[in-house]
Amino acid sequence: MADLLINGQDAFLTYGVRMGDKFLDALGAPSSLKEPIENESRASHGKQILGTSAKVASRQINLEFTITGTSPEDFNAKKAAFYSALYQGWMTISVPANNNHVYKLWYLGTSPTYAQSRDRCFCRVMLKFEEPNPMDRT
Repeated sequence: MADLLINGQDAFLTYGVRMGDKFLDALGAPSSLKEPIENESRASHGKQILGTSAKVASRQINLEFTITGTSPEDFNAKKAAFYSALYQGWMTISVPANNNHVYKLWYLGTSPTYAQSRDRCFCRVMLKFEEPNPMDRT
């Protein structure tokens, strides 16, 4: 079983990609709630909070990936394939051993960080995504 699936494909076999530090922590963190609808009138004490149930807000998450190649050429080809998948915008990520969730993420492309090894066969990249609807993980 693949450790990480990206767009339904084994991430390591397809892109040489593995989960980086605190990857599962970022995916598993709870989402925040939207601000409730409030009515604060001077004619009454306190305020009214309208609605019967809270709603989950979209969330931004930072995910660290590692990319590994067997040679500089293999590494560059896998990195280019992974970047091409990123640049499509939408990406699905799942970790079958963790749970059956499929995270539907939009790549934001803002403030990525990148560090490459001297042998040019390995890198770490930190990427920012938005999960527009954390309640839709099927």
